[in-house]
Amino acid sequence: MDAKRATELAIIANRVREHALEGVYTAQAGHPGGSLSIADVLTYLYFEVMNVDPEDPKNPDRDRFVLSKGHTAPALYGTLAERGFFPVEDCKTFRNINSYLQGHPDMKKVPGVDMSTGSLGQGVCIAGGMALAAKLDNKDYRVYSILGDGELEEGQVWEQAMFAPHYKLDNFTIFIDNNGLQIDGDITKVMNPTPIDKKFEAFGWNVVIADAHDYNDLERAVNEAKACKGKPTAVIMKSVKGKNVSFMENQAAWHGTAPNEEQYNQAIAELEAKNAELEASL
Repeated sequence: MDAKRATELAIIANRVREHALEGVYTAQAGHPGGSLSIADVLTYLYFEVMNVDPEDPKNPDRDRFVLSKGHTAPALYGTLAERGFFPVEDCKTFRNINSYLQGHPDMKKVPGVDMSTGSLGQGVCIAGGMALAAKLDNKDYRVYSILGDGELEEGQVWEQAMFAPHYKLDNFTIFIDNNGLQIDGDITKVMNPTPIDKKFEAFGWNVVIADAHDYNDLERAVNEAKACKGKPTAVIMKSVKGKNVSFMENQAAWHGTAPNEEQYNQAIAELEAKNAELEASL
């Protein structure tokens, strides 16, 4: 990927972060930390990789995406809004009782959402079912899913870890948001899922390690997934919880805490400053 395009994507991702924070701040509820850590991969998938059309969101031949860590819906909403599925102004209605943008994605109400998720472990299982359906129907669409590293504590995840290689779902790619933190703290102290790569390899997956905030690395990972035949791919993304907001980075306390007015203003100011610097480099 050329430097100009990577910079353009970084700018979009920071706008996604702004939308996510605006929604959480306005609602005074939600999950900012993990939303900020997946903004880059969501931006890369929706703006570079996936065959989707905001004008035809239910096209049967579209690629599918399932946000298994459904509590990070603010980032998905920000991405879908930037991609044109609905107005960006609607992001501020997050969790409002009269809004269609609730705390977890709803496929019946939100344009561009392929599956309602929330209960951890279920989304990635459904995504695997979608990938199998594509195989059975002789369709070419691909299925992508993001799950958290804390989510690996759910037993259903490992049922899917057996399922996808058994059916040779090489049209299925999962991204594990490996920021090392969950709501109760360090994942290795809560219920240690490491070594994540060796476990997925043992189940028969093609495993790729990537930097969640480097577009060239994400591009490499997706290309390796597409080139791999006969196996699903697990991309273990090394990420930073609260990415690009200084006081949120690597802080488990921001897993599910809304910023106050001062914190929100500082976060937006930091993101706008980063984007001003990026835009100046174009």
